[in-house]
Amino acid sequence: MNPARRCSVLFSQLCVSSRGGQVATRPFSPAAVSAPAGARYCHPGVGGGAGPQLRPSRAAAAERLTHSVRRPTVCVCQRVLVDGPVSVQNISFIEIEEVLFKCSLYFLEQCRSAGPVLILNSVVAALGEGKDGFIRCPLDALNWHERKYLILEEILTYRPDILCLQEVDHYYDTFQPIMAGLGYHGSFLAKPWSPCLDVERNNGPDGCALFYRRSRFSLRATAHLRLSAVMLPTNQVAIVQTLTCRATGRPLCVGVTHLKARSGWERLRGAQGADLLRSLRSITARGAVPLVVCGDFNAEPSEDVYQRFSSSPLRLNSAYKLLSRDGQTEPAYTTWKIRPSGESRGTLDYIWYSADALSVHSLLDIPTEDQIGPDRLPSYHYPSDHLSLLCDVGFRED
Repeated sequence: MNPARRCSVLFSQLCVSSRGGQVATRPFSPAAVSAPAGARYCHPGVGGGAGPQLRPSRAAAAERLTHSVRRPTVCVCQRVLVDGPVSVQNISFIEIEEVLFKCSLYFLEQCRSAGPVLILNSVVAALGEGKDGFIRCPLDALNWHERKYLILEEILTYRPDILCLQEVDHYYDTFQPIMAGLGYHGSFLAKPWSPCLDVERNNGPDGCALFYRRSRFSLRATAHLRLSAVMLPTNQVAIVQTLTCRATGRPLCVGVTHLKARSGWERLRGAQGADLLRSLRSITARGAVPLVVCGDFNAEPSEDVYQRFSSSPLRLNSAYKLLSRDGQTEPAYTTWKIRPSGESRGTLDYIWYSADALSVHSLLDIPTEDQIGPDRLPSYHYPSDHLSLLCDVGFRED
């Protein structure tokens, strides 16, 4: 199949041939559709409790997911496609985009959880196609005009109330207009000296973006932060927004950041994290407002910046520890890539939340090595070199 047509794994459910064969619409039958290979499932939990509560059987998780998300979406795709056989080669990008939009309109209300937060590292197009050196990833899988549909599909699959993005260099021409059409309000903050600007035919600087669903939240305040180290401004940024939950009237502070990358910069990341924590203490009135802060910290749990967040007076907990059996261990990896310098994997991405005021109801699992595949990330199935994280959080009862 043309890689462009692989923009949605949902379309694979409709294709008779993987070589551009016929696609036929047919009556929707739940039994006829199964979760796609490598599908990730949400593990439910109660109040951010111990790890085992967050790990139901995979069969049960698959059953929940295919009934609540995948099957309605495939049904909609079938309804959107024209009647009769259609060649895969004749499905245009515009038609695929229409399918993505229409899928969002038909999602079942009971599929949407109380307050999901989705974090995605979109991998800037300028670097992904130019300087990032993903030597095992096919070049056409890095092409932004194909890769963006995988990102959009993931967003539409989970329909988060809050979406946090890093390495975004297509905010104004892709994410902002599409998300606005889906009912989200967005904010973007570019890096002061983005490396994207050094790439020929770039799309502008990359940075962080934060979206929230307007029907669920209203905006109180926004803070655009340029992170400092020893009083000196750095090239890393953060967005922090204070929201009001329309259903409860309760405030919620949400932040997204992307700290300095690469080995050798551990002390700088620690200083950037300390600066961000100082700002968060001020914005949340020293923790009076519940907080969710997430992003690509570029730091393993052994690093100083991780320790700063885990021991902060804001009493933050890392949501993805709850996937472990003891509830205290981070996943083995959130990124896994092969570059000319070799293969590397690590845990660099986190969702931190106020443990006293918020509870975790469910988490999207981490795919296995077999699901990721031998060529690692990114790929036709995973649009970024970082795995997306999804956390459904709720307010604790007073």
